[in-house]
Amino acid sequence: MTLPPEQPPDVIIKVVCRSLVPFIQLFGLYVVMHGHSSPGGGFQGGVILAASFVLLVLAEDRATLRHHIPPAALNASTSAGVLLFAGLGVVCLALGANYLDYGPLPFAEPRSIGMLVIEIGVGITVMAAMLSIFRDLLEF
Repeated sequence: MTLPPEQPPDVIIKVVCRSLVPFIQLFGLYVVMHGHSSPGGGFQGGVILAASFVLLVLAEDRATLRHHIPPAALNASTSAGVLLFAGLGVVCLALGANYLDYGPLPFAEPRSIGMLVIEIGVGITVMAAMLSIFRDLLEF
């Protein structure tokens, strides 16, 4: 069974999607940044950010994902997010506290900032992992 050739995307769909993507990404960043004090967080924000890139790829073509986010950047982002999460836990251990006990961190509000850093790390990892899965499905 052969797949039909890809048709060029419609101009209206491209324009609408290109104009929606920045707002979706802004909302995703909002969900990540306010996840430590309101509903949402790194996982939900990361999925929203990944969905914005998926929308862009579906509206345009497969090369768009490679153009905006190369595969090496996806792999590095996945690792960086995990490193940020685990690194903060190791810093807490080095300061004499339990793993991810933000109390001894040298900030004005250590627990709030510690949770924010964790949410950012999770958001980066989830976004990169979802985009990696989508990229792999596109190449299948």
